[in-house]
Amino acid sequence: MSADITSTNENSPNSFDIAALIDARKFNGFNYRLILLSWLITIFDGLDMMMISYTAPYIAEDLDLTKAMLGNVFSSGLLGMMLGGFFFAYLGDRIGRRITVIISAFIFGILTTVTAFVSSYPELVAIRFLDGFAIGGMLPLAWALNIEYVPKRLRSTTITIIMMGYSLGTALAGPLTNMLAPGFGWGSVFVAGGLGTIVCAALLLFNLPESVRFLVSRNLRPDLVVKTLKKLEPQIELPKVPVFILSDEPVYTTRFHIRQLFEGRLALLTPILWIGYIASTLAIYLIASWGPIVLEQIDVGRQTAAWASSISSVLGAVAGLSLMRFTDKKGPFSVAVFPLIAIPILLVLGLVPMAQSSFLIINVIATALVAGGHYGILSIAGVFYPSAIRANGAGWATSIAKFGGIAGPLLGGLFLASALPVVHIFSLLAICPAILALCAIGIGLVTRELRETNNQEILLKTE
Repeated sequence: MSADITSTNENSPNSFDIAALIDARKFNGFNYRLILLSWLITIFDGLDMMMISYTAPYIAEDLDLTKAMLGNVFSSGLLGMMLGGFFFAYLGDRIGRRITVIISAFIFGILTTVTAFVSSYPELVAIRFLDGFAIGGMLPLAWALNIEYVPKRLRSTTITIIMMGYSLGTALAGPLTNMLAPGFGWGSVFVAGGLGTIVCAALLLFNLPESVRFLVSRNLRPDLVVKTLKKLEPQIELPKVPVFILSDEPVYTTRFHIRQLFEGRLALLTPILWIGYIASTLAIYLIASWGPIVLEQIDVGRQTAAWASSISSVLGAVAGLSLMRFTDKKGPFSVAVFPLIAIPILLVLGLVPMAQSSFLIINVIATALVAGGHYGILSIAGVFYPSAIRANGAGWATSIAKFGGIAGPLLGGLFLASALPVVHIFSLLAICPAILALCAIGIGLVTRELRETNNQEILLKTE
C-alpha cells in the first residue's frame, strides 16, 4: 500500500459506510435533479464545441480565413481544453467538484459570448484557446460528481445519459446556426450560446450539491456530509457522532500525484484507456471540425450539410444510449461493438463511388457509429478510479485524449489542402475505430482478470 493511502476505519462503533449506502439505494429525486443539472450544462458544452464548426464557413468569409487558418482556430480551442482539463481536474480534487464546475461554467459562458465580437484571426485563435481552457474540465467533473452518487451497476448508464445532453447540444448547433447566422450574422450564434450558458451556471450555483464521496475520501466537512445525506435520503438515521467511511476504496492522505493513476490495476488500465480515448477523440473532432465543409466540397448545400451533421449527432447519442446497459452489465467489451461495425462502413464511404444521396445516408450512419463508440469510452473513463482522485483520473484521460482532438482538425486541414479526393478522408479515418476496438477489448480482458482474481480471493477467505 502506498505511503499516501490509508485504510478506512471500519471498526469504529459510530462508523457509517457511505459506499454501502450509495451502492444499495435506488434513484430518487436527488439523482434526477443532479443528472438534469449536469445534462443542461453539457448541452452548452456540446453546443460550444460544434458552433465553431457550423459557423466556420461564415467566419472564414467574414475574416478571410484559409482552411489552414481554420484548422488552427479549431486546434487552439482543443489545446485550451487539454490544458484546462489538467487544471480543473486538479482543482476539482483539491477544492471540490461543485465549486469547480460552477467557476468553469461562468467563465466559458462569458468567453463564448465574447467570441461574437472578435474582428481578426489572432483574436479568434486567442479567444477560442481561452474558451477551451475554461470548458476543459467541465465534462470530467460532471461525470465524477454523478458517478459518486450512483451504484456501481449504474455508473456507465448515468454517464451516457448525461452525455445525451452533450449530443443534444452538438445537434442543436446546426439548426441554431441556420436560424441565426444568415439573418443576424455568425456572432449572434455565440451570443445565444454564451448567454444560455451563463443562465445555466446560475442554476448550478443555487442547486448543485458537493460529492459526499469526495468529502469523505478527503476527510473534509463532516457537517456538510450530514446535510447532504439528509437531502439524499430524508429518512436516513445516522449515529450521533458519525465516522464516515468508504469501505470500497482507500483514503488518500496527500495531494494528488500522477503516479496515483498508475498504481495497482491502474498501471495497465490507464495507458490502454488513454490510447483508445485519443484515437476516438481524433475521429470525433476531425468529423466535427471538417464534416460540414467536406460535404460542401462534394456539392451538398450548406444548410443540408448542417442538418446531416446534426442528425448524425442525434443518432450517435441514440447508439450510445443503446450501449449503456450492456456496458454496465457486460463490461468494457461492449464498447468495441460500434467501432467494429464502423470500420467497413468508413472504408466503403471513402473508397466506393456512389450517388450523393447514398453518400449522405452512409455518412450519417458511419459518423453515428463513430459517435456511439465514443460514448462507450466516455462512459468508462472515470469508473476505475477511487473518489479521491476520480476528477484527476477522468480529467487526465480527457485531457490526454485532446492530443487526438488537436491532431484531428490539423490532419483534416492538411488532407483537404492536398490533391487527394476529399472523400478518401473517411477511409483513413477507419484507423481510429480499429484502435478504439482493440483498446476496449484490452480493458475488458484486464478488468475480467481482476474480477476473477478478486472472486478467487473471496472464495479462499470463505473456505
